[in-house]
Amino acid sequence: MRIRLYSVLVLIASLLSGCGYNQIQINDEGVNAAWSEVLNQYKRRADLIPNLVSVVQGYAAHEKEVLTRVTEARANVAGMKITPELINDEAAFAKFQKAQGELSGALSRLLVVAENYPNLKADANFRDLQAQLEGTENRITVARNRYIDSVRVYNVSVRTFPNNLTAMVMGYKPKANFTVDDEKAISAPPVVKFDTPAPAK
Repeated sequence: MRIRLYSVLVLIASLLSGCGYNQIQINDEGVNAAWSEVLNQYKRRADLIPNLVSVVQGYAAHEKEVLTRVTEARANVAGMKITPELINDEAAFAKFQKAQGELSGALSRLLVVAENYPNLKADANFRDLQAQLEGTENRITVARNRYIDSVRVYNVSVRTFPNNLTAMVMGYKPKANFTVDDEKAISAPPVVKFDTPAPAK
């Protein structure tokens, strides 16, 4: 009796393996792990922002609009409910991307403020935080690249035959990947102009 039960289990395991079920599970876990690392890096950035704003406030008290936008953008990101199901919900995923994009834009404007304040640029605290933010942005880029590749592998596994049949039966769907809002604008080559002084007469 026991031998028969083991035989049935082995047969079921081999059938599941042959139809791609195990590979879909492995790829799904890969996407989840990559997504967790993306969130980890976004969290690191959100944690650094209050320190950066505090340092800048001391030097640029009248740059309230820029500082307010950074604070609001961070609050929007922090207020989002982020769950593992986010990567399975296209609308929620797009909303998350938009909020992170707004925060990136606000941070860029904040860093530009430093150009107008020589003392701020020379401050060690500001330089340290700026370096940490730049490092964080690089880590976010790496984490996003890994997530993009994980989603590619997963989506291929659920869309190719015979795995697609298993995925359909088990309810696995392709996952949303990162995109950019201004794809048309960034596809155009940048225009570089150097103003040359008029020749002396």
